[in-house]
Amino acid sequence: MQNQEHLIPASKANASERRKSGMWQMWLIIVIFAAPVIASYVTFYVIKPMGGKTNYGQLVYPVQSAPEDSLMPVVYGKWTLLLARPAATCEQDEENCVKLLYLMRQVRASLGRDVGRLQIVWVNTDNAPVSQSLKEAYDEKQAGVKIVNIPSKASSKQELLDWLAMDDSSDAIQLLDPRGARMMRFPVKPQAPEFPKMRKDIEKLLKWNPTGKLGN
Repeated sequence: MQNQEHLIPASKANASERRKSGMWQMWLIIVIFAAPVIASYVTFYVIKPMGGKTNYGQLVYPVQSAPEDSLMPVVYGKWTLLLARPAATCEQDEENCVKLLYLMRQVRASLGRDVGRLQIVWVNTDNAPVSQSLKEAYDEKQAGVKIVNIPSKASSKQELLDWLAMDDSSDAIQLLDPRGARMMRFPVKPQAPEFPKMRKDIEKLLKWNPTGKLGN
């Protein structure tokens, strides 16, 4: 009789087992959805084949989330190459603007079936009109380029400018992941990034991380 007092009723035992099973299922789901993101970052931060570095661009750690109001709606959901330049002088300052837009466009075009997972965002820092020739060469439908103006609201404008200038890298080509977080940058001085190496970084990330919507 004394031993029976310590017996657990079958209903309670079943409930306990169900809770344990539910917890394991929850953690399994979390691991499944987090695995691609974890794998892509481990590839760059941890794995170093033959003792060398795995990336060409500069890793941003911790990652820097894009401003919620001005930029996040544009970049969320896709891998994004971002460049911030004034439209008024873009064609005159060819080395520092047109050449970089061309490089970004070519990197995206070289991705084959993954081309729809990467977009290009040009932040027009002076909100000047973009010339017709640039619109035709870098339109969203053909080249995947979205032109985003600086917000007119003072607080949102300053927030975006501050984010672009973090780490004194406002001139660099920025790479954002599909969550809208800046995780890599490609400095453009003293010279523009090398096309094969820049493409290799992006191809590797797309391979290890299947997130990012397809489409133009």
